[in-house]
Amino acid sequence: MYIGTSIFLIALGAILKFAVTATVAGFNIQTAGVILIVVGLVGLIASFLLGTMRGDRRREVVVEEPVAPERRY
Repeated sequence: MYIGTSIFLIALGAILKFAVTATVAGFNIQTAGVILIVVGLVGLIASFLLGTMRGDRRREVVVEEPVAPERRY
């Protein structure tokens, strides 16, 4: 799950939790909204953690020293 998907799930869950007042028999829309918010937050945290793990790979840095011209005596 990527950051965009996580943010979408959080927004959709917030809409279901706070904006929708409809009721359905046998299904609580507000609870579904809370579940989507929690899943979105977990996905967002996982995305950040995986992103930092990928960025922490050790990279070999090659430093080239300037070559001095040959001295002629």
